[in-house]
Amino acid sequence: MRVYLVNPSDIAFGIGVITPRWLYVLAAATPLKYGDPIVVDETLESLDIESVQPGDVVGLGIHTANVQRGLELGRKLRERGAWVIFGGVHASIYPNEPLELGQAHAVVKGDGDVVWSQVLADIEQGTLKQIYDGGRIGAEHFRQARWDLLKPKQYMWASVQTVRGCPKHCSFCSVWRTDGQQPRQRTADAVIPELVQLRRMGYRFITLADDNFYPVPLKDIELARKQNNHHKVEELTQLRAERFELMERLALLPKDMVFFTQITMEAAEDPEFLDAMRRANIKGALVGVEAVTAEGLKSIFKDFNLSGDNLVTQLQTFRKHGVHVLGSFIFGLSTDRPDTFAATADLAKKAEIAVAQFVMLTPFPGTVDFEKWEKSLGADVPMIQGVPITRYWLIPSHLRPKLYAPHPTMSPDEIRARTQGVWDSFYEFSSIWKRSSCVKSFKSRIAFIFISKLYRQMYANTGIATDSARRKSATQWSRWLVKPCRMLFQAKPMPDLAIPGHEPAA
Repeated sequence: MRVYLVNPSDIAFGIGVITPRWLYVLAAATPLKYGDPIVVDETLESLDIESVQPGDVVGLGIHTANVQRGLELGRKLRERGAWVIFGGVHASIYPNEPLELGQAHAVVKGDGDVVWSQVLADIEQGTLKQIYDGGRIGAEHFRQARWDLLKPKQYMWASVQTVRGCPKHCSFCSVWRTDGQQPRQRTADAVIPELVQLRRMGYRFITLADDNFYPVPLKDIELARKQNNHHKVEELTQLRAERFELMERLALLPKDMVFFTQITMEAAEDPEFLDAMRRANIKGALVGVEAVTAEGLKSIFKDFNLSGDNLVTQLQTFRKHGVHVLGSFIFGLSTDRPDTFAATADLAKKAEIAVAQFVMLTPFPGTVDFEKWEKSLGADVPMIQGVPITRYWLIPSHLRPKLYAPHPTMSPDEIRARTQGVWDSFYEFSSIWKRSSCVKSFKSRIAFIFISKLYRQMYANTGIATDSARRKSATQWSRWLVKPCRMLFQAKPMPDLAIPGHEPAA
């Protein structure tokens, strides 16, 4: 019985941007008696279905964007006699879909680090159940990824997770519901060895793939003090101290290592934390700006962010402390008006954001937005090729609407066109070159240009384009751009790198 772990995708670029960490975590969770799992990331190359034999086990991880390909693989693999097991965020929310449409033998909900070995044991013993609930395990049970199974030169960036969960409750995000609002932090002793292993292999650009690297805003501690909640104060203070300990340890790693993470805007109000990030070589962060008006932020339960000129100042604070921002903006909010688009583009430039993404509002499963949208449709749900619009991920991509909820003042086509216009403006060459001054060397500026162009092709032209020809062209451009990008980001391996603070074995 061989074990396959597959990340489904209907587009293969040949080279990946960031390692899909879950593949290598489940590889670590696979007991040694089954041998090394066969790891397949279809963003690199498609699974050779003919290689899968009857009795083999295939684990498929799905999220909303790759559901169709995942279900297709499930059906084909079941026909070959393989055991088909689904997991991932989407399978956790809709476990019946893989069972009914993907011919799954079983579905794993929640974290797979611990429960995966039980699934394999039950297959072997003939006692497999249809549903397994891995729950939200404590950080002490998180598995260290099997990076030894990672082939060289496959990805530009590697990824390591330090915390799961986010204490916020943004209406467009499912993380706080699926991973919980209680941050589950790994210790520095658990994180650092993974980073050292990756640097030994030649990876120096690392994404800290966290739901929120800044899980304890200062105002949360202050609020707990005002409420005389001493237990909460102690708990939050300890979590904050652990973040600083991790960053102190990161600062001891080779200086050529560069880290990127995801944080909330509130970190701009915490200069001590930003300075620690700079010392730790965390040089970039995805920050959810989402909207530039107070009304827009309130509509998505994110009014803890600032707006207008205050927002510009807040965003500039990151750069002043050496942390460059990948800003995320949402268009299509009910409060948006035609002048919102130009105002957003101007603000992104004025705030000196290094990289930005401009997405159209999509109600993702598991979010408050999705529930409100689904409820608003009532019993009269539109159908496309026999599929209700509330299950849009099952509709062929070229037939899906670009905007799902009607807007009070603009048509979907107008919102799409204006969104594309903001991408075009922000990513014109002269603008990219100006922003590339955020890095020092000429080589780094060239890398910045390539990665900006790649980012635009992969996320704007493939996601907003209305015709298949444009998406195909964008995919071809992306395949061409990833090769020089990988060469710019790769580093010479450091096989003898020691773990900082650890004495070498005698």
